[in-house]
Amino acid sequence: MPEGITAENLFGNIMETLADGVSKQKSVSFFEEEKSKSVSSQFNRLFGRQKPVHHLLGGGKSADVLLWRNKKISASVLAGATAIWVLFEWLNYHFLTLVFFALVIGMIGQFVWSNASGLLNKTPSKVPRLVLPDELFVNIATSIGAEVNRALGFLQDVACGGNLKQFVVVTGSLWAAAVIGSWCNFLTVLYVGFVGAHVLPVLYERYEDQVDSFAYNVGEQLQHHYRKLDAGVLSKIPKGRLKGKKYL
Repeated sequence: MPEGITAENLFGNIMETLADGVSKQKSVSFFEEEKSKSVSSQFNRLFGRQKPVHHLLGGGKSADVLLWRNKKISASVLAGATAIWVLFEWLNYHFLTLVFFALVIGMIGQFVWSNASGLLNKTPSKVPRLVLPDELFVNIATSIGAEVNRALGFLQDVACGGNLKQFVVVTGSLWAAAVIGSWCNFLTVLYVGFVGAHVLPVLYERYEDQVDSFAYNVGEQLQHHYRKLDAGVLSKIPKGRLKGKKYL
């Protein structure tokens, strides 16, 4: 044994080497585990999405309102929808009644303005007129048509896509909406959907990892039960063979 190296020093060097190796292995396994979690979280997104929620909602001002990018605007829109629902649902106002009352009040205001300005001033002031642009109605109709076509396309893609988890989630949501619709009227259903559109996306964006993990586990359980059902019952059902027609 060389000079200056004793058995205690040699044993201490061996233990330090082993400790360094174990710590490096732990650090590598930790980073590999974190990487695998991040990769699995990317593949286990709800509905298999790969884009952020803001982009899926259109990425414009409507997405900013739904995701509460500007809290004042989002709160004002939600408060306005709540006020309309309270007027029609709780106070039992009718749409035509409110429209005609608003027209009457507007005509009275213009009448008073035009006559009072002529009495108080030598030259009567010009009464402001409300004119809605034609492009407003065209844009509203175009937006509604685009959204309806996109919803129909999404439902058809889900029905023909072959993704069992996505199909079960969408059909379950439609069934729940049908049940809710049988409990209340059309206006309440619209209001519930409006509130859900302003609450669910922002909650999902904040807790998307937990929601995606839960949805993935539920989908795995459904697929497991479906495989058991298919192996125990569906696979044993005799299937007829299609025979082609013979032409002379």
